[in-house]
Amino acid sequence: MTENEIAEIVFKCALKVHRSLGPGLLESTYEACLFYELKEWGLKVEKQKKLPVIYNDVELEVGYVIDLMVEDKFIIELKAVKEITNVHLAQTLTYLRLSNCKLGFLMNFNVSLLKTGVKRVINGKL
Repeated sequence: MTENEIAEIVFKCALKVHRSLGPGLLESTYEACLFYELKEWGLKVEKQKKLPVIYNDVELEVGYVIDLMVEDKFIIELKAVKEITNVHLAQTLTYLRLSNCKLGFLMNFNVSLLKTGVKRVINGKL
């Protein structure tokens, strides 16, 4: 399955969650529901996946955690905030770079229309 195919399924599942719950809940609630929906599609999904940093050939556990990783190649960084900032985007790009993933979504569920809260984030060329 390609990253773009995964992205399409992720968006469909996120839309289902958002339509059901609406904005205003905790990030952890959306994460749990999206995790459930993606598993229902039969996808391999890991939540709160630790992401080490390799420095001078040494693996360092420095506290980076990916909200959801799908099929070992697609990252979902979830937010439930007033607005997405450049710091959130930088965080998602860093996770993509450190995990060697090419594509991910930065998703803010605290919006009235989900498509306005989703940013497609690309690490290099896809």
